[in-house]
Amino acid sequence: MSMGISLGPNRYGKAESRVVRIVRDTARHEIHDLNVTTSLRGDFEAAHVVGDQSAVLPTDSQKNTAFAYAKEHGVTSIEDYGLALARRLLEATPAATGCQVRVEEYAWDRIAVGGNGSPGHDHAFVRRGGDVRTTEVDLTRDSATVASGLTDLVVLKSTGSEFRGFLKDDYTTLPETDDRVLATSLTASWRWADHDVDWNAAHDEVRATLLETFATTYSRALQETLWAMGRAVLERQPRIAEITFAAPNKHHLLVDLSPFGVTNDGEVFIAADRPYGLIEATVVRDEE
Repeated sequence: MSMGISLGPNRYGKAESRVVRIVRDTARHEIHDLNVTTSLRGDFEAAHVVGDQSAVLPTDSQKNTAFAYAKEHGVTSIEDYGLALARRLLEATPAATGCQVRVEEYAWDRIAVGGNGSPGHDHAFVRRGGDVRTTEVDLTRDSATVASGLTDLVVLKSTGSEFRGFLKDDYTTLPETDDRVLATSLTASWRWADHDVDWNAAHDEVRATLLETFATTYSRALQETLWAMGRAVLERQPRIAEITFAAPNKHHLLVDLSPFGVTNDGEVFIAADRPYGLIEATVVRDEE
């Protein structure tokens, strides 16, 4: 009996084009530092099965479009830029049924000159550490989905967190605690129900909500903290349909200083980078 073989789902694109757009319309410049990944999906079976590339827009063309659109369309927000780029690639590729664009934006601050209260130099910048703003646009011939987000948002609470009452078995060695350091490097992505959004203002508001909720919520587990942060975002942002988190538990382990005759009352820790607990959750808005 012969076995049928066919091509399954497939897509192709250009990953991680580093696009830097400098706006020089006035003496005071703006900078947008992007990492852009594009991907097309659709009827590309001939390219795989018989080597026919006639329907394939080269990945190099996708890269070139990413750079050209940084100038032609501009980068007022990474969401608007991603949507425009996806529309152009879908328009240029008749065989494509969908296009996905992922963008990371790295923040730069103006270098302060002239003392306190300086508005910053007009055209000199310093790269900001910390979290990275993200978006993922998925466009088809009939619809568009936009998810905004951030990654590498490193946060820590030195108290106000416990972990106890958990399930135990023969291999459990973790002691219960009612006072621990809670830290994570948060990745969050929120999906918009519509696109009538001030993307930049909304990003700042969601980020502030996440930080405020993390700081002010007593945590009985990282799971509970993610739930509280997600709920707060949905309550304050009615256009967000859902928010998804990935939160590695950045363990801080109390160091035993007793061999040195030193008492450690929860003040000196070793930051263990691996292995780590990974907590993931999505908080969704109920359909009315």
